[in-house]
Amino acid sequence: MTGAIVRLTNLCKRFGDVVAVDEVTLDIEEGEFITLLGPSGCGKTTTLRMIAGLEMPTSGSIYLEGSDVTFTPPEKRPVNMVFQAYALFPHMSIAENIAFGPMIKKWPKDRIAAAVEEMLRVVRLEGYGPRRPNQLSGGQAQRVALARALINQPRVLLLDEPLGALDLKLRKAMQLELRSIQRRLGMTFVYVTHDQEEAMVMSDRIVLMNRGRIVQVGTPTEIYNRPQSEFASQFIGEANLLRGVVKAVRADCTEVVVHGLTVWAPPQTEITPGQAVVVSVRPERIGLFQVHEGVPEAGKNTFRGTVVNTVFLGPLGRYHVRLADDLVLLVEQPTTDGMLSCCVRDEVVVGWDTDSTVVLAA
Repeated sequence: MTGAIVRLTNLCKRFGDVVAVDEVTLDIEEGEFITLLGPSGCGKTTTLRMIAGLEMPTSGSIYLEGSDVTFTPPEKRPVNMVFQAYALFPHMSIAENIAFGPMIKKWPKDRIAAAVEEMLRVVRLEGYGPRRPNQLSGGQAQRVALARALINQPRVLLLDEPLGALDLKLRKAMQLELRSIQRRLGMTFVYVTHDQEEAMVMSDRIVLMNRGRIVQVGTPTEIYNRPQSEFASQFIGEANLLRGVVKAVRADCTEVVVHGLTVWAPPQTEITPGQAVVVSVRPERIGLFQVHEGVPEAGKNTFRGTVVNTVFLGPLGRYHVRLADDLVLLVEQPTTDGMLSCCVRDEVVVGWDTDSTVVLAA
């Protein structure tokens, strides 16, 4: 990555009294696959459309390759956009669909033909040029739409939930295909989705948005392992969110009282004793042991409980364990030989490492 190819500065968009995008500032690096992730209505698609020039911002600035394009028409921006609805021209062949942009720009015919063949190779549809859109599967049509955008050689490709219309199995395959194409071309992709797994699989960085604002920016690993807010902890993956009060902050650890139990966390610098906090623990980080088995010695973050619900998910078992004061934890553990290790009403011990505890301001 050699520097910011897209820069958003204090970007805002209002539709009447509704604030769709609120003071968004973001640098997107050249050659990066970055995903705008968040629930419906969080402002991610509006942000993408402002980058494309399809929406004009209420305030703020947009820079592409260092030039201010805040009010530049979309056709004069070095970007292309791929939508969820592929909008292929049904009366044209696949080759003609892909060639549409260069034809409008009056490229020489031999250059267009060579570029179309190259794009068919990039999206792995060699030999499909003479076919019509109604002869394609959903995944093939999505790749044609991608080729039609890529042939224009944009500096930035904008993708607005392009896989949303595909079934689950095909969507997962296309996630890997898109990521592979982006890496081969070294192009900057700005991707919009509400699907957290899709964002985790494909992105160099994730921009997590909520209510028009950026909540957190980071790699998938950073956001998953170290969420900076209760929203981030809930939206990316699953988490046990336990409300408590800080008991002590020491140089080597932090103690939080949750439902009468003391939970241990790494040392914190931004919280104080007596402060209300939320403790986040990922369910797969919690160990689960039957009382009669090799139970770890009583210690930090080790508690007795009772299994109140189990769910079998093939390689994974999910357990709801009730601790003291009706506090219920979700625990995920690999199944042994395809079997759940615990049953409802089993007495168990749960425990997790201190480093697996994340403390968030309430």
